[in-house]
Amino acid sequence: MAFGVKRAELEAWKKRADSGEIAFLTHYWLDDRFPDSKTVTKAACANIAKLEAWGATYGFKPEWIDRRHGTYPHYDLFGDIQRTVLKKRRRMGSIRAVSFEW
Repeated sequence: MAFGVKRAELEAWKKRADSGEIAFLTHYWLDDRFPDSKTVTKAACANIAKLEAWGATYGFKPEWIDRRHGTYPHYDLFGDIQRTVLKKRRRMGSIRAVSFEW
């Protein structure tokens, strides 16, 4: 379940991805398969070859790209990989401290 993204943030991310940039969007995310992750970063680009080449620099495989119809081609980054990539890209501020009380 994804939440915490404003429409303007989503539209800006799409615009950057459409322009051929590797675009990052970090949002809150809960998934029972990954109980230790509270956020996910989507690294997207409309240019698949560029996205594959970018992912290869981190050891990502092309088959890990989410290519579902209706979404932008992207890698989902979470956990240690998310922190490593965002730190290298100087985007650590995009991970928000999350504290949930259910």
